[in-house]
Amino acid sequence: MGRITANRPVTRITFDESGDATARRRPDALAVEEPLEIRVGGVALAVTMRTPGHDIELAAGFLVSEGIIAGAGDFLSAIHCGGPGTGGPAAGTPENTYNVLDVTLAPGVAAPEPNRNFYMTSSCGVCGTASIEAVEKVSRFDVAADAVEVEASALARFPDALRAHQTVFDKTGGLHAAGLFDAATGEMLVVREDVGRHNAVDKVIGWAILHDRLPLAGIVLQVSGRASFELVQKAVMAGIPILSAVSAPSSLATELATAAGLTLAGFVRGTSLNVYARPERITVGSAAEAAARAG
Repeated sequence: MGRITANRPVTRITFDESGDATARRRPDALAVEEPLEIRVGGVALAVTMRTPGHDIELAAGFLVSEGIIAGAGDFLSAIHCGGPGTGGPAAGTPENTYNVLDVTLAPGVAAPEPNRNFYMTSSCGVCGTASIEAVEKVSRFDVAADAVEVEASALARFPDALRAHQTVFDKTGGLHAAGLFDAATGEMLVVREDVGRHNAVDKVIGWAILHDRLPLAGIVLQVSGRASFELVQKAVMAGIPILSAVSAPSSLATELATAAGLTLAGFVRGTSLNVYARPERITVGSAAEAAARAG
């Protein structure tokens, strides 16, 4: 796990049946949060607070979300490099903390505009954008035309499948997760964790682009928290037709999903779920019928 988790001392206070408190000092595992500066061709584009690991996927997914790339052929390479505050020879220290990633785009792919750099926190992937119009980018993929369907009972199982693969959450209780599932078979393709919801989604989209899987037609994006505008946008930009969340969507997320033709499900927990946009893609039937279709 390395830099993904860090042990820190914590005072744990417990209460017995009579209400008496006992304090005990002990180490506790925390999710690591560190900045990652994403550069394109040596020019700084963005800084995000993230959990280290799968940084190349994170950068690739971020570039998809920003409309800079749309296929594996657009992304040539990426390398961690040193810089101020990152360690490494450029900083006068022998150790590189791998908090700067420089991406090289394929020949002919337009680089981001020089004034497009911005800062993101781990809780907001769109903070710093000038206006809502700047966020509402035009996807190169038409999710509204995707004829995918998913059985409601299968969709209801995806959160538990996602949770079963949240290995770092088990240690820290402090990470979001995102996963890609094949709507037809229910197969889980990839799961990633991060302190930021948007980072976790960027990582799975980045995995897809590095495996030449875009657009992600016929795929369900399952997230462990709420469905915000930014997550709907990222799904649309990657050609994902269905977004499923264990918690609530925002009003703006629902509006964007409806406008883009994306199926948006929320409160997907155990025995129920709510569908806020394009409900016809989620089929309802008996468990026996679902098993027969899967077989």
